[in-house]
Amino acid sequence: MKVKAAPGIKVPREDKPREFITDAAAVDVPNSAYYLRIQADGDLIEIDAADSAKTTAKKGGE
Repeated sequence: MKVKAAPGIKVPREDKPREFITDAAAVDVPNSAYYLRIQADGDLIEIDAADSAKTTAKKGGE
């Protein structure tokens, strides 16, 4: 899954805890319990889901 950190948040990577996922660029991560938990907390935003929501909102608003 492709994710990006919430604005102002740095999330440690599961495999390299000294490297961080930021809000600057989207990264591809495995669909593991670690990332799903962080996503549920609101610290990670799934890019595909965010794009789908925007597209759906635009279609509904027309």
